[in-house]
Amino acid sequence: MTNPFSSDGAKAPAKPFTIEEGHRKVRSFVLRQGRFTLAQQRAFDALWPRFGLDYTGALRDFDAVFGRHARRVLEIGTGNGEALRFAAANDRQRDYIGIEVHAPGVGRLLNGLAEDGSDHVRVYHHDAVEVLTNDIADTSLDEVRIYFPDPWHKKRHNKRRLIQPDFAALLVRKLSHDGRLHLATDWRDYAEQMWDVLDAIPGLRNAAGARGHVARPPWRPQTHFESRGQQLGHDVFDLLYHRT
Repeated sequence: MTNPFSSDGAKAPAKPFTIEEGHRKVRSFVLRQGRFTLAQQRAFDALWPRFGLDYTGALRDFDAVFGRHARRVLEIGTGNGEALRFAAANDRQRDYIGIEVHAPGVGRLLNGLAEDGSDHVRVYHHDAVEVLTNDIADTSLDEVRIYFPDPWHKKRHNKRRLIQPDFAALLVRKLSHDGRLHLATDWRDYAEQMWDVLDAIPGLRNAAGARGHVARPPWRPQTHFESRGQQLGHDVFDLLYHRT
């Protein structure tokens, strides 16, 4: 992907960019914000009304949001948005929803969506658990994608991983009949945990068979996370499930 920032996107003085986290038992993330550039701040100021979705805590009418009725794809943890931009640019028949809590990544994605003219994409800057639970109706998603979630590779931190039984059950409820769940990781240990969790969830079928994975499908570009992992000698696992 080309860099969506203009050449004058100088670093702004570091300042906190906060979101209302409320009180919850489970979060889909640990907030690590990093630096927020002037270009990213301008993106929030100018482009949020066009591409952003504020968390409401109530079921949202996405037909009204997008101005049409179409199948919907949700990507959780969009990072800088390279996978979401690629998918949306090559699939304008479906509507795309991204969720990301890292403000600089959201700012970069907003700029990229404007550059691509991808008006069939909307972005949440909020916790995925709350968005899924409260804003998105059951059986309303054609597909959910989670690419390279934080592996929390130290064993004592494994409990912080996103793919846990309760969260997986929540994802299944949001998928339509024969909806698709696509995950990717470059940590074998995390892939093993994903198999342990997902193969045990009623209503999910592994497209590659029990504890199986597939080659990287054409709708997922090779991300910088993937390239970095491969440089470190990590195998990459794409796990593809269908709701039955």
